[in-house]
Amino acid sequence: MNTKLTLAALCLLPLSTQFAMAEEAPEKPALTMSAELGFLFKSGNTKSGDLKAGFNLKHEQDQWLNVFAINAIAKKLEEENDDGEKEFVSTDNKWDLTAQTNYSLEQDGKNYLYGSLAYQQDKFSGFVSQSSLSVGWGRKWYKTETSSFFADIGPGVTHDVHRSKGASGTPAYVAETSDTNAIIQAQALYTNQLNEFVEFKQYLVAKQAFESDKNSIYKSETSLTAKLMDSLQFKFALRVDYDTEVDAEYENTNTETSVTLVYSF
Repeated sequence: MNTKLTLAALCLLPLSTQFAMAEEAPEKPALTMSAELGFLFKSGNTKSGDLKAGFNLKHEQDQWLNVFAINAIAKKLEEENDDGEKEFVSTDNKWDLTAQTNYSLEQDGKNYLYGSLAYQQDKFSGFVSQSSLSVGWGRKWYKTETSSFFADIGPGVTHDVHRSKGASGTPAYVAETSDTNAIIQAQALYTNQLNEFVEFKQYLVAKQAFESDKNSIYKSETSLTAKLMDSLQFKFALRVDYDTEVDAEYENTNTETSVTLVYSF
């Protein structure tokens, strides 16, 4: 009898160990944050070396997903001061923020409702500021252990404040005009964990104006992130911004190529 009990206990031992390990496994945190810092090289309306900083926040709980991101760029140029000495000074800057809330229509379901907000100030471009608001429907088209693809679409509105350059001998910027447009916004995000250390991301967004002569906005950001240690990553990113309606003094397309270090906490 004792022999049978001993054998039964030995058979159950692996199962009990698995249950204990499952109970001890850390749960995925509801709130995650990251900060990044690095250098950026631009082409388009400006060609310069800049300093880039960013902060990202993600909160996921029950059927809610909230994301927030803010990025800033400081442009430094070497100029000669009154004493004839050269020094680096900050001349222009750019910053933007995006926020989005998703609500899943089913528990662990694929369909969700979203609301998104974006705002940008850019002294490099033909716009003093650009902002947008959109609500609509999205779907998690697929999600595996290593990759995922989310996309959403909905109506919205944009508000652009245009900057116009002055003539020679006048202040650099003498005129500002603004317009508000109805849009259809479509977004897509593809992620792929290429291996244990490297992750690929592709983000696309289109803000299509209903009227053909109004400004439509298209953005793309492609990035590769390599893990250096548990909380530190190396990130290479290429961002392309395209506006359909800009003044003749400015280019429609602006690109940013950046290399940053990302710290997660």
